[in-house]
Amino acid sequence: MGQNEEEAEALAQLHSIRQSIDNIDAALVHMLAERFKFTQQVGTLKATHGLPAADPQREREQIQRLRALAEESHLDPAFAEKFLNFIVAEVIHHHERIASESTR
Repeated sequence: MGQNEEEAEALAQLHSIRQSIDNIDAALVHMLAERFKFTQQVGTLKATHGLPAADPQREREQIQRLRALAEESHLDPAFAEKFLNFIVAEVIHHHERIASESTR
């Protein structure tokens, strides 16, 4: 096999792998959208009943659970925790917004 054929084969393989990555990215976006639909419901429920936007105990439990899942999946637990912290911060922001809108 010549160098051009090897390069063409490598490029085809690269394209295939990238298609798989694109599919996973699309699934992640759809799953995050579904997750946020539920967290919006939680925010509405909390606002209706005067509950705080943040729940530190729940957040600690979720971090422990996600770190364990990451370890089982051979993913860096610190990365998984950073990812969850980012999502939780956004959820809390949404809950605070929902609470402020419900008091108007």
